Amino acid sequence: MTIIRQPSLFGIQELYEMEPTQKYDAIISAIDLDKIYHAVTKKSRLGAPEALNYAAMIISIFVRYVERIPMIKDLIQRLKDDIAFKLNCGFLISDTIPSESSYSRLVTKLEESNILEQELEKVVLQAIEEGFITDDTVAIDATHFEARDQAPQKEEKPKPEPKKRGRKSKEERDEWLKEQAEKEANSPLYEKKIEVQLDTPLDELRAEIPLDPKWGVKKNSEGKNVYWFGYKGHLAVGTSSQYILQAAFSSGNLNDGKMAIPLLKGIHENLFLPSLAYQTMDAGYDFEPIYEQIHRMEQRSIIAYNQRNEGEPIGFDQHFAPTCFREHSYRYDSFDAKYGTLKYTRPKECSDCPLANEGICQKVFKMKITTDLRKYSAPARGSLAWKNIFKRRTAVERVNAYLKEFFQLNNVRYRTGKRAKIHFYMVTLVYNASKLAADRINVQLNQQQAA
Repeated sequence: MTIIRQPSLFGIQELYEMEPTQKYDAIISAIDLDKIYHAVTKKSRLGAPEALNYAAMIISIFVRYVERIPMIKDLIQRLKDDIAFKLNCGFLISDTIPSESSYSRLVTKLEESNILEQELEKVVLQAIEEGFITDDTVAIDATHFEARDQAPQKEEKPKPEPKKRGRKSKEERDEWLKEQAEKEANSPLYEKKIEVQLDTPLDELRAEIPLDPKWGVKKNSEGKNVYWFGYKGHLAVGTSSQYILQAAFSSGNLNDGKMAIPLLKGIHENLFLPSLAYQTMDAGYDFEPIYEQIHRMEQRSIIAYNQRNEGEPIGFDQHFAPTCFREHSYRYDSFDAKYGTLKYTRPKECSDCPLANEGICQKVFKMKITTDLRKYSAPARGSLAWKNIFKRRTAVERVNAYLKEFFQLNNVRYRTGKRAKIHFYMVTLVYNASKLAADRINVQLNQQQAA
């Protein structure tokens, strides 16, 4: 009887059950600490010397998220009480324990640079180079978390003047249109229409993201509005590897769809993933510019359709497949990548239809996806292949849950959006580093089994 060796399935949970020394070494080794250390230390020999062990402080901040220590105050107490923990964090026995103010100054230095964003991307590139990211599908979604800042009191808006009844005159309408155009031109980037982002450089898109905590609203599973004062984290996750390929942090009131194009451009411009073919999102991202950006990337959009004030399409079903004389839907057959066309064949009801031999119904329909990128994708909407790809979107929801439950995303301990952004990128960086560490150990265990 043949014996089949089961490959090792070593994951983040098993990683976090390891001994502290091995666990910290595995996770921290996935992060380039030298770059972070260089970003926060003095650039000049002039002035007072730095008495603090900044390298150990950086490690201890990462370890705080690994060990789920809620506050800096608790981290300092643990360093004072546990000499083994102090040594594991890189401190010497002779080193003094930094104060809360020292850690606050360290966060300020991290806030002044974008080193954590660079390191997050660097970990992804390292995982790609080592062959751990070979996804063909990316799932994009947003998650909300509350701010530590106190929500401002609601300001009572003055009652608007009653509008003049009746149609505007031509002069009044022209003046109103001119005012609206000026207002649109002078508004911030993320208050303009989404199509403006298509031709905006990635660096500008990232620099203009609003960071201040704001009131956000979304519908829960029961259809009721849920309000929070805080922020949103936007993630693009590989559906099979479950690495965070791109991440962005914004105010809580920013529409989810307005952060899709920056994430897509980040993947396209900064990551080399030739296997990538599909981008999947929920109905909150159903905007034409997002489809256009994905089409420019030569990939396919698998996005849930959000029906707006649109009438029922005549001659087509709910998935925009053509219908026959008796309103039976044609079946999706295949996609011709050379010409960008979807092929639909006769409905199955044609086998016993009395009109089958009358020459009324067309045998085959072909539809170019560029006819309407929002309605037509490859595979076609409503097909089994489309549904199977869309199911992969649950990967990003799973990662959102991991970040909140195990990596303290909900536990924002800093005021102001700029400092909360450091917390967000710390969480995502520790998650990706943990994934990379677990994958490396998994490969080693499989090699040992094979030997």
